[in-house]
Amino acid sequence: MLAAQTDISELPGKVQDAIDASAAQAAKAFTPHGLLSYHAGIAALCRLGRGDGLALAFVNAAPSIARELGEDVLDELVQEALRLASKTSGAVIERLLETAPLAASRLGDAEVFHGYLSLIHHIAANAPRALRPMLDKLDTLLGQLTLGGLRRWAQWGIHAHRTHFDDQVRYFGLDSAESLAIVQQERRGTLFVDVHRRIGMYLRALFGRDFIIRPTAGDFESRNGYRPSIDEYLIHLPDAYDDVGNVGGLDIYRAASVHAAAHVVYTTDRLSSEGLSPLQIAAVNVVEDARIEALAMQHFPKLRQLWSRLHMASPAQCAALGDYLDRVARALLDPAYVDDDAIVADARSHFARAHRDLRSNLVSHDIGLALAERLSALPITARAADAVRSAPYRDDNRHTWEYRGYDTRAALEERYRFSHQQRRHVNLMEFVNEIDTETAGDDAQEVWVLKSELFPYEDGGVSYNAVEGAQAQAAPLPYPEWDYRIQMQRPAWAQIIESLPAQGDAARIDAILARHKPLTGRLHRLIEALQPQGVQRLRKQEDGDEIDLNAVLDAWTDLRRGQMPDSRFMLRHKRSVRDIAVLILLDLSESANEKLAGSEQRIIDLALEAAVLTADTLERIGDPFAIHGFQSDGRHAVHYRRFKDFKHAYDAQAKGRLCGMRAELSTRMGAALRHATHLMHKQPQGQKLILVLTDGAPADVDERDPQYLRQDAKKAVEEARRAGVTTFCLSLDPQADDYVERIFGRSHAMVLDNIARLPEKLPALYAALTK
Repeated sequence: MLAAQTDISELPGKVQDAIDASAAQAAKAFTPHGLLSYHAGIAALCRLGRGDGLALAFVNAAPSIARELGEDVLDELVQEALRLASKTSGAVIERLLETAPLAASRLGDAEVFHGYLSLIHHIAANAPRALRPMLDKLDTLLGQLTLGGLRRWAQWGIHAHRTHFDDQVRYFGLDSAESLAIVQQERRGTLFVDVHRRIGMYLRALFGRDFIIRPTAGDFESRNGYRPSIDEYLIHLPDAYDDVGNVGGLDIYRAASVHAAAHVVYTTDRLSSEGLSPLQIAAVNVVEDARIEALAMQHFPKLRQLWSRLHMASPAQCAALGDYLDRVARALLDPAYVDDDAIVADARSHFARAHRDLRSNLVSHDIGLALAERLSALPITARAADAVRSAPYRDDNRHTWEYRGYDTRAALEERYRFSHQQRRHVNLMEFVNEIDTETAGDDAQEVWVLKSELFPYEDGGVSYNAVEGAQAQAAPLPYPEWDYRIQMQRPAWAQIIESLPAQGDAARIDAILARHKPLTGRLHRLIEALQPQGVQRLRKQEDGDEIDLNAVLDAWTDLRRGQMPDSRFMLRHKRSVRDIAVLILLDLSESANEKLAGSEQRIIDLALEAAVLTADTLERIGDPFAIHGFQSDGRHAVHYRRFKDFKHAYDAQAKGRLCGMRAELSTRMGAALRHATHLMHKQPQGQKLILVLTDGAPADVDERDPQYLRQDAKKAVEEARRAGVTTFCLSLDPQADDYVERIFGRSHAMVLDNIARLPEKLPALYAALTK
């Protein structure tokens, strides 16, 4: 949020007058915190130096946008306006702010509006001249296109007229036949924004209650929208429906919304998906859809006619398991549907016997499992989870199942509870007289901190903090993250949490050096070649520190011979100094606990040995170095450990922290690289190197797309390169050639096929990179 206390009296007079004029509307549209953010946004636009028009446009637009989508989207709008300042004129930014209420009302959802701002940013980066004419025609465009259609129309214009600016302006201003043809091609049948109020009243008339309905921009990259879905109490419907046969888009919206509402009304308990195959889940979904529709039709019989028109399955369809599931879905809904297949007839018979008591979804569970068992015996090798493709109104059934792996609501509540924990610094007497729980846990609402240690009476040698205290932890540091799917950075998306590493047995360091004594001998000889050689004398220079007498004599000899002498007879002294700082960044994810094939040694043990030998090498060379590690538990908890820092000596304490490192959790590499780059900025050396040691691809528990974190790591490497920091990756994954080279570059990555040679390779690699 941009929320901050802003002195309105310091703003220009016209802006103050506009704020006063809209004060009544703003008070109704904003919470007190949102009002602060609103004023901070106005001040930020004034400081942009593009005139008062931007702030005036925002003052007029903000209340209506907040009423439509919520006040949080205003921060995104202001941030986008500030980003556009380097790409386009103030008049275009002002036009963006003026048309924002129109976009908010037509798009109807905060997430879809976020996608719209991403599209604006993309157009500004690739075709800035196109923004103004497009914004002037925004009412026409959003009246006919979904966000996905608008994106495809814009992409066509960008690529077709990338170098022809006049044609580009005509295209985005809808002044060319080509542009109108693409609009007609991308036009969808019925838009959500045109019917959502009628749909809301329709559901209220049927069920006597309100439902929150939101659009989803499902056709962002394809012409097919997302299926409807239910997320807790929110019903998400596609932002457009094409007609299906003789069924109009409005009737499809009615069918989809009442089906989703029936799920919300008639599903009292979730089913467990634990131990079920995709085919079993798909079969249970089909029966559960029939169950909630049967309950709805007990009160509203005419719904059968609405839903039946959208089922297209026929007995002729039998090529895939999904075809059978389509046929079963139609048979359970429509008594007039004729299908003599034994599996379809058996499912219909079981459902008819249970029809008297459909209040429990255990009926769906039992019939679905029996159906899946019959289907699994069919000689069909097709995707088992293909389900109910011919009924576009049915949702994805996520509301039916209880997934115990990750409880979103509980996680948000836990995060809120911890983020609001208060710390108070008190003196000893306050602590003794007022404390309720001397050893409060991490979930305490308030933690009291003493300025000095407190020792118990029974054992004065050990303090309470040493026995009960938690590890010191710094405030989270936010970093952006690159989302390749929308081609922009999400600001403050990942959080780095630095905490003090646990202490281990520093004696392990001496044992490692003793075990690798032959290797350390070879490394010491390598070190001698890398160490600075003092002052070098560079001869034959145009200018320098003193005259080179040998070069003067040679020049005099050439003159006596009648030849042109060499005028380079100066001598320069050059001091040979290594000017490099290196940060060794260790991937400490759970996979590092795996053992090597045919050995009891773990990958993390080899990483420790490699770090120890490299640190010994760096200590002897004299190069400033740091050894850090990272592991992650979602984007809000990227743990960063500093075992040895640049400003700290490589002493027993640093060695103990290094020996105490543990491998757990996941690998969010991009955030760790950005933090490491930030730390390298503080180093005065001319050369800066981050040496990454990892055993797998970037991955995390909250991101299923395998390319998302890889693309983010690649972007972090590019950011480091622009900042003057070189990154090099040594991967222990034998299958990593493809993705490691894409992230770090072919010349900045190495895949170690024989992991056992890691302790030997890492110091030698550093020597080769910095010689």
